[in-house]
Amino acid sequence: IITAGSMILVWIGELITEQKIGNGISLIIFAGIVSRLPSALRQAVFSYNPEILPTYLVFAIVAVLVIAGVVFINEGERKIPIAYAKRVRGMKMYGGASSYLPLKVNQAGVIPIIFAISILLFPQFIAQAAAIFSKDLSLRLNDLVSTLFNNQYLYSLLYFGMVVIFTYFYTAVTFDPKEISKNLQRSGGFIAGIRPGDSTSRFLSKIINRLTLSGALFLGLIAILPQITRIVTGIAILTIGGTALLIVVSVALETIRQINSQLVMREYEEI
Repeated sequence: IITAGSMILVWIGELITEQKIGNGISLIIFAGIVSRLPSALRQAVFSYNPEILPTYLVFAIVAVLVIAGVVFINEGERKIPIAYAKRVRGMKMYGGASSYLPLKVNQAGVIPIIFAISILLFPQFIAQAAAIFSKDLSLRLNDLVSTLFNNQYLYSLLYFGMVVIFTYFYTAVTFDPKEISKNLQRSGGFIAGIRPGDSTSRFLSKIINRLTLSGALFLGLIAILPQITRIVTGIAILTIGGTALLIVVSVALETIRQINSQLVMREYEEI
């Protein structure tokens, strides 16, 4: 049943994607996250206590600031100016134009958080699977896993560290400065003040490492945000799901971009 339901959702997602109003699967995940907001708000209202009104106000302000921070980091980028050499072919001169290479602060998106939580949940899976061979071993492993998850400080530290590591790892896999340097050299492009070739790749590596540090620390804080709010407020209901916020904001911004591009294309078609 679960497999059949997943296949149906994938099919519905593809239908949505074909309509060019955003990524279908992402929009379905977006809808699932947003659909839980009313129940969360209802729980917060039912558990309201006038004595902790300042806590609620601070929580609301922090939530708005976190959303603004997610938008800022998610959309933030460093624009590296690219110039192109002029070429003479026959009686005409080509090239000489300039553009820029956008390097995003958050190159990895939400992937490092998914990797990190998968690694943290893996011992729990092993503990459950161990019951097939030995119940005593399964109980011991479950005790170790429970100790890890109940210790919020240790869990948060491990979670934060894994997110930072996976952010660097994923960025290194998806962003290759040497390949970008070669492509620029083939197309006659260069970065002003930087020699083509190895110097360009080293320059890009230096820039992307700085940006990745900011993005990794941000993703790490977003990942452990529920634990931080739970420790500070002492109220389990008042927690900000950083990962959910990151997904919601990313999908919303990407959908808006795609809708705007479709509107622009339709305007050109009418001309």
